[in-house]
Amino acid sequence: MNILKKWKFILDTGNLPKGESFDFVSKWLLATRAEVFSMTLTSVLIGALLSATSGYFNLFYLILICIGMILAHASNNLINDYFDYKQGLDTKDYYRVQYAPHPIVSGLMSEKELLSAFFIFGLIELIIAIYLFWKVGVLVLVLAIIGFLLSVFYVAPPLKLKYIGLGEIIIFLIWGPLITGGTYYVMAKNLNWNIILASIPYGLVVMNVLLGKHLDKYDKDKEKNVKTLPVVLGFKNAIKFAKINTAMFYVVVILLVLFRIITPFALLCFFSINRFRVLMNIFDTKKPETKPDFFPDIWPLWYVVWAFWFNKMAGGLFILGLLLGIFIKI
Repeated sequence: MNILKKWKFILDTGNLPKGESFDFVSKWLLATRAEVFSMTLTSVLIGALLSATSGYFNLFYLILICIGMILAHASNNLINDYFDYKQGLDTKDYYRVQYAPHPIVSGLMSEKELLSAFFIFGLIELIIAIYLFWKVGVLVLVLAIIGFLLSVFYVAPPLKLKYIGLGEIIIFLIWGPLITGGTYYVMAKNLNWNIILASIPYGLVVMNVLLGKHLDKYDKDKEKNVKTLPVVLGFKNAIKFAKINTAMFYVVVILLVLFRIITPFALLCFFSINRFRVLMNIFDTKKPETKPDFFPDIWPLWYVVWAFWFNKMAGGLFILGLLLGIFIKI
């Protein structure tokens, strides 16, 4: 297979194509779970477009933020896998190892190599944060530290936030107010409640992706006493919560438009309504016993795949609406 096609396959599925071998890039794309980096870039772009709407934009800062946030997301995924492995959660019979290569369990790298990458990525993130703190203001450093602590203690002891039903809330806060609000602050050197409110819709659909993932792992997590939000709520209640959470994306967008916090062009996100209907049907029906023929090679994941499928279109249309609002004033 052409190497670019191989990398695209990995970015689409989080897996190596059958019969293909690892190269340096594919190894790190898989180890860091690069297929979900699009959510981080979407949160950053929302903040950048909101700041551009207010008359503030700096391309160099945007590039630095994108680099820093992608490395932060990669670091987060690596350290989560590390602590889940060390705490005995990520074993060969657990979903994390079944649906995609695990950095350590699958032999992609040693524990030392993973931790080295985590610290190197963290050092680069710190340099970017200090530079932006110097150029912009102290809030950059504050937000960076908060984000770092939340992402590490998502699985790391003593807090282990994922294990006590707080993981979904943490993901909402990071991919909503922290990344979007932080990007806006770097551009505009100020931050207000309207921007925090505008970060809510996409934060909800990122949270939905994690909800889907934890719904997929419900039985195993319950068995291993990992109290994710679905385990805390119970499966049926978690399905109801996921459906409400998805619908709230549209409700919040409407409210933000009505109160003139964001451009009416953001309503373009309603062109994702067909995907919303499909996702609701997925939540209403039982997960198949075996992988359907049409399904990507990431079984036994199911709900998370559909939630991410919805996320990509809903987030993309939301960004398009914000972009149009910069050039066309209503």
